[in-house]
Amino acid sequence: MRRSARLWCYQLPMDSGVVLRGRRMAERRGYIAELHEGKRSSLGEIAPLPGFSVESHEQAGQQAERALADWVRGQAFVETGLYPSVAFGLSMAGTELTGILPAAGQFRTAPLLNGETDIGLQPAQRLAKLKVGRAEPWQDAAQVNQYLGIYPNLMLRLDANQAWSLVQARAFCRAITPSHISRITFIEEPCQRPADSLSFADESGMALAWDETLQQAVRQPGFRLESLGRAAAIVIKPTLIGSVQRCANLIRHAQILGMQAVISSSLESSLGLTQLARLSGWLLPDSVPGLDTLNLFQSQLEVPWPGSTLPIQLLHAQTPVWQS
Repeated sequence: MRRSARLWCYQLPMDSGVVLRGRRMAERRGYIAELHEGKRSSLGEIAPLPGFSVESHEQAGQQAERALADWVRGQAFVETGLYPSVAFGLSMAGTELTGILPAAGQFRTAPLLNGETDIGLQPAQRLAKLKVGRAEPWQDAAQVNQYLGIYPNLMLRLDANQAWSLVQARAFCRAITPSHISRITFIEEPCQRPADSLSFADESGMALAWDETLQQAVRQPGFRLESLGRAAAIVIKPTLIGSVQRCANLIRHAQILGMQAVISSSLESSLGLTQLARLSGWLLPDSVPGLDTLNLFQSQLEVPWPGSTLPIQLLHAQTPVWQS
């Protein structure tokens, strides 16, 4: 069957308060790969995350053009040598093109709390996520205690982004109401050093989740998940990890080791978020993904998130940056 492809570049304005690793992020840039084979078509998002991805926006675009040109000539997408964001976006487009990716998805996500008593949080809310490590440990602990005290059915996922020393992490734990420990589903990367995070988990009884440590480790030759040490969960950010197949292999390996796996976003557009929701529903039907980032944008892209009222930017109102 005849093949053709296009590559679109997008720029979406973001909320003025979005800061990544100390840098304010006014817009989100990325690419959308569009595949056509016979009467079938599909899309996939390629969006390196500044400060986290190894590849730049420009490097990802150049590599995507070469890979798409090879695909049009009849070659399959091969992950070897591709940047993670390119491998994920192209493999997602390929998975959708073949009909493997289900249309249904897990659109119930863990809401990201804003650090205050959220007016919109329902009394029966079962699961939410809270960033810690941005204030003094005792202040973070006070917020955790406040949420869990106000909402008796709530479980929390905490994310420290490697902000603490082991001493600070211990201070945080001491300030947590003891009965609340069991209502912390896991804490992502509490310490700057992975070894300290493992020690903290052993001492505190809090379940540990790997995020940044996982992203760095998977880039190493011969990586094996068990080499990271004992943890209760892994947070998979496909844009930073790689292809759909690589993510699926990680999930299977985690399950064999008795670890929970959660799919999470890397500030993808609404198009990418909906595909991540479908991927989570397919690979992790019993897991609630971490995809509550659309509210950081001022508009959506092509495919709306269910229930969102943000305006939608359409790809075909623009000119593709590459096509064949």
